[in-house]
Amino acid sequence: MTGFGRAQEEVGGYNILVEVRSVNHRFFDFSSRISRGYGFLEEKLRSSLQARIARGKVDVSVELDAPDDADAEVQVNDSLAAGYLAALRGIQRRYGIPDDITVGTVARCPDLFTVRRKPADEEQVWKAVEPVLNEALIPFFAMREAEGKRLAQDMLGRAGTIIGTVEKIERRSPETVDEYRRKLKERIADMLGNAEVDEQRVLTEAAVFADKVSVTEETVRLRSHIAQFTGMLESGGAIGRRLDFLVQEMNREANTIGSKCVDASIAHMVVDMKAEIEKIREQVQNIE
Repeated sequence: MTGFGRAQEEVGGYNILVEVRSVNHRFFDFSSRISRGYGFLEEKLRSSLQARIARGKVDVSVELDAPDDADAEVQVNDSLAAGYLAALRGIQRRYGIPDDITVGTVARCPDLFTVRRKPADEEQVWKAVEPVLNEALIPFFAMREAEGKRLAQDMLGRAGTIIGTVEKIERRSPETVDEYRRKLKERIADMLGNAEVDEQRVLTEAAVFADKVSVTEETVRLRSHIAQFTGMLESGGAIGRRLDFLVQEMNREANTIGSKCVDASIAHMVVDMKAEIEKIREQVQNIE
């Protein structure tokens, strides 16, 4: 599901900005953009989010600015400083220039100083970032929850449509057997002319046909799958993968009904039902 959250705070001497966004994905897929020097936060962010998000392509951006340089070290290139000083004194002697060399004179020479930051305390930095991450996740999860409710309502409506189609198939299926028996009797009568029609034979053939085209088991299982599906949607939680399985089973039963039917109207109903199941399958991919 899609979501976005943003938070900015100053914690532990750091000015921290965290943004979390996600788009639909069948599995948990994580990526991050983190300020230079704080790459160690990536695995901590991944673990924290994976414990709370089952599905989605999640991208996290973390910007950290230290408000001062208390953790910086200035290092002097001593050999280079000695070289500069020796060169300056050589110029003095060679050209008789007055000796006015000062620290400031040497300090203006290029590449004399190197500024290095001390390695950050990883646990200390994470303790500063974690509460800002949690703050950003509040609107992030609120957005995902709102979308989840909309998806659930859509799928519940489609599940209701499928149940309505199942009821039509259940009403129509026995009628196809009656029609087959009547047509079979008429064909036999046409063939035999004035001879008496063997009613028992007609009944036997009709019974075989009824057994062959019966979809009672399939419709019962389909109803059960839909009942479980709607129950999971109403209960909430991380149910996406279980819904995936149920949709596959629903599609399997619909295919079996389609393979058994010899009636055009039932075939059309099966097509409509499979179209609804496919729409549900697409939506389920976005459910947590």
